[in-house]
Amino acid sequence: MAEQPEKSVLVIHGPNLNMLGRREPEKYGSDTLAVIDMDLNAAGDKLGVRVTCFQSNHEGEIVEKIQGIPGSGIAGLIINPAAYTHTSIAIRDALLLLDIPVVEVHLSNIYRREPFRHKSMTADVATGQIAGFGKTGYILALEAIADMIC
Repeated sequence: MAEQPEKSVLVIHGPNLNMLGRREPEKYGSDTLAVIDMDLNAAGDKLGVRVTCFQSNHEGEIVEKIQGIPGSGIAGLIINPAAYTHTSIAIRDALLLLDIPVVEVHLSNIYRREPFRHKSMTADVATGQIAGFGKTGYILALEAIADMIC
C-alpha cells in the first residue's frame, strides 16, 4: 500500500517578528523566531505535517506569498500578520483567495493591548484566531490545522 503524501502547512510571520527575543520580551517572550520555527517543524514531524516558514517586513511580499498558495499543494496556513493585522486590507483580500484552513496567531493578547490593536482586519476571513499564548499559540494553531487536514 502506498504511503499518503505528507500534508503541507505554510506559516507566515509578519513585520518585526524577525526581532523576537530582542523586541519587548515582556510582551513577546525571549525566544527568537528561529526557535519558534524549529518548534513548529518538530511539532509538524510529530503530526505528520510538513511545515514551511516565511517571514517578511513587507506587506506586498506577504500578499504575494498568499497569492501563491492556490494550486501549490499547501493544505493550511498559519499567519501572524503582526502590525498588518490592524491595517492591511490587501492581506485580508489575499486571504479571500484561499479555500484552506487559515489560523491567525498573535503572541500577545491583542484585546488586552492598545485600543487600535483590538481590531483585526483579517480575523473575519480566517478559520480561527489564537491570541495571548505566546509561542504556544503557533503550536495550537498547527495542531488545529493538522486535525482539519489529516
